[in-house]
Amino acid sequence: MNNYTLKTADRLTHIKIVVVSLVAGIAVVGVGIAARPELPDMSTRLEARAPVLKPGKEVIWTQADQVTIR
Repeated sequence: MNNYTLKTADRLTHIKIVVVSLVAGIAVVGVGIAARPELPDMSTRLEARAPVLKPGKEVIWTQADQVTIR
């Protein structure tokens, strides 16, 4: 058997590669889900940690220096 290249590998070798990659992918997803930080419950208490910024007067930005040549 010549299983050290994908081109000459037999069917069992290809199946092993697919199974190992699927298991590795599932492990990566599982670790990612398990490592997600737990968010605090914000439904019971709200607190402001910074001053509230209110919008000021509306401003319109225009520029008429450009010349359009058609």
